[in-house]
Amino acid sequence: MATGTVRYWAAAKEAAGVAEEPFDAETLKDLLAAIGGRPELERVLRRSSFLIDGHPAGTRDPGVVLLPEGAIVEVLPPFAGG
Repeated sequence: MATGTVRYWAAAKEAAGVAEEPFDAETLKDLLAAIGGRPELERVLRRSSFLIDGHPAGTRDPGVVLLPEGAIVEVLPPFAGG
């Protein structure tokens, strides 16, 4: 089990009600289960992409994305504009 920080951006930050919070999770799937209990945040998480220590999780199954100790996981909802 790794500990780290999850950072929320834009709509994810608004839905979470905080800019960041600590986590204890082994995989990205575990982390999403732990933070997803808030309905509005759950909706945003389904559309978001994730960076783990600056590296995109991409389309990999969240259950196989291991989180290293001290990881920074960034939640990036779709951004408007361009």
